[in-house]
Amino acid sequence: MTSKKLVTSRRQFLKASALVAVALPSEHAVEAGPAPSKKRPIKKGMMLGAVPGNIPLAEKFKLVQQAGFEGVEVDSGLNREDVLKARDATGLIIASVVDSIHWQKTLSAASPEERQAGLEGLTVALHDAKAYGASSVLLVPAVVNQNVSYDDAYARSMVEIKKVVGLAADLGVKIAIENVWNHFLLSPLEAARYIDEFRSPAVCWHFDVGNIVNTGWPEQWIRILGARIYKLHLKEYSRKKRDEEGLWKGFHVEYLEGDNDWPAVMKALDDVDYKGWGTAEPAYWPEGVALPTRLEQISRKLDEILAL
Repeated sequence: MTSKKLVTSRRQFLKASALVAVALPSEHAVEAGPAPSKKRPIKKGMMLGAVPGNIPLAEKFKLVQQAGFEGVEVDSGLNREDVLKARDATGLIIASVVDSIHWQKTLSAASPEERQAGLEGLTVALHDAKAYGASSVLLVPAVVNQNVSYDDAYARSMVEIKKVVGLAADLGVKIAIENVWNHFLLSPLEAARYIDEFRSPAVCWHFDVGNIVNTGWPEQWIRILGARIYKLHLKEYSRKKRDEEGLWKGFHVEYLEGDNDWPAVMKALDDVDYKGWGTAEPAYWPEGVALPTRLEQISRKLDEILAL
């Protein structure tokens, strides 16, 4: 994978590939019968940035709420007044905020100016989270590529994040590091060490289940990271589709039809006493299914997973 592809975030790829299904009429009904009751206190959210289509923010909130989600995850840098109006109109909780520039202005960049821009973006995200009542900001801390070495990425990102740990603590908002395909923090042991080196409860982990399946086993990461995990992204991944169609196509699979061992994942979450948010970041938007119907399907799939 080239450095240019690395800096293009996974979410940009997934949103672009999903657009074909949004405006089409539904040919599939949501499964009949009552949804399985959750046996865990994990709250069910939707990553708003993963919802495809050029839809007004208020309408996206409404569709997510009607599909049965309890909260949303929003990008930083949106109009705060619009976000607050949509939140209050639907009653949805804003669980977390995604730093919207962490892939473009990385905290590991060789350029001090780029790192400063990235730090300013993280600061905006922290203040957005405070304004919305969100308890964390999702952060990609660094990107390793041909021009940025692993050790430099580690050292630079630590220095930059430490500059705003105090601010995060004062705001009551945690900085939640996510495991992504950035060639950085490639093992759960190293990820745990990275968090611990900040020596602050204001820095924690946002664990993405699907991102691990390509190279490892999420349940192992969960047990090692333990109480450091503050938020979850629930995403499916298929090694079979990866092998047959390409690396990124592995995400294009229905929940419970990929290679996540969801019972093992849920057991691991029980073992570490996880009780936070489980936010959907789906990539599978089947052709011919209207957006409201698809959101309802995803909501029910998460209910099934959380009841395992």
